[in-house]
Amino acid sequence: MSKRDHYEVLGVDRTAGEEELKKAYRRLAMKYHPDRNPEDHTAEERFKEVSEAYDVLSDPGRRSIYDQYGHEGLERASAAGAGGFGGFGAGFGDLFGDVFSEIFGGGRRAGPRRGADLRYRIELTLEQAAAGATETIRIPSLSSCSACGGHGTADGRPAPECHTCHGAGQVRVQQGFFVLQQACPTCRGRGAAVADPCATCRGSGQLRRDKTLEVRIPAGVDTGDRVRLTGEGEPGERGAPPGDLYVQVQVRPHELFERDGSDLYCSVPVSFVVAALGGTVEVPTLSGRAKLEIPEGAQNGKVFRLRGLGIKSVRGGAPGDLLCSVVVETPVNLTRKQRDLLRRLGEALEAGGSRHSPQTSSWLDKARAFFEAHIKP
Repeated sequence: MSKRDHYEVLGVDRTAGEEELKKAYRRLAMKYHPDRNPEDHTAEERFKEVSEAYDVLSDPGRRSIYDQYGHEGLERASAAGAGGFGGFGAGFGDLFGDVFSEIFGGGRRAGPRRGADLRYRIELTLEQAAAGATETIRIPSLSSCSACGGHGTADGRPAPECHTCHGAGQVRVQQGFFVLQQACPTCRGRGAAVADPCATCRGSGQLRRDKTLEVRIPAGVDTGDRVRLTGEGEPGERGAPPGDLYVQVQVRPHELFERDGSDLYCSVPVSFVVAALGGTVEVPTLSGRAKLEIPEGAQNGKVFRLRGLGIKSVRGGAPGDLLCSVVVETPVNLTRKQRDLLRRLGEALEAGGSRHSPQTSSWLDKARAFFEAHIKP
């Protein structure tokens, strides 16, 4: 059976350039890949056809022969040993490796890897978060071996490039038309061959030890904020740059205040007398004390705002406010005399009608209307 034209297989013109060929092949190879079409023999045949077409057209010499003499010219050249056509060529292998990486997440490693980032959680009081603090932390970590400078060699010089993988840390193994990537068996993925390892770190270039750091926490941080310490993470491979250390802030709950962004909330208990007659109460703030003026007739739950007594955000801007919620305390443990006085006061208030208890009067009117509308006698 005659073979289809390679340009037709890839769906490109005969003048298509390298990038156009590559783009067409990648699209079709991913579409017909056997792993994406299990038990579909038609897709498998199409995949082989697409791969062969690209293998030919991506090679300038073989493409020239094909353009002049077609399939027959390639077969004669192969028989004569002109191109080593006994299998898929290097051009196919390189590109299929890229497609295979996209499908399965593989990839060639370029040079020594940067060190891993570390994370450390630190707990602060609300006062520390608001004012800023300097904390000393101790973390277990890998550090670059000082004896060999992180290279893992006895003389402290960079290890020579692995002759098997040429520094990539990975090798490609071709099985039929599959090209797989795996860690280099010679250097075990490091990309360098250490013939004479460092006696201190045994060739790893790294040592595990605890280190103590001072962390400056800026004023205004909140739970979830992070402070980055550049270069304080794990060391990189073979002298590559280290990673970073991220210190994540957790603010402990406060016994008086609750925080919402830059604002602070607190409950302020006031006596029955102060709520009724008005007065001045002292309230705490993060910077000291402040006076709160309670107007006559303040109701339970009334919120008063003290501007600028909250927290200044780490991101800048004006400080937030302190919002004080009044909690009217009911007197307890009364003496007989105090009880009598309250009864007399209550009687006097009831005689005054709704002007002394506007909320109660309004509530009673609503309750009465509800009973009349929904409850039949």
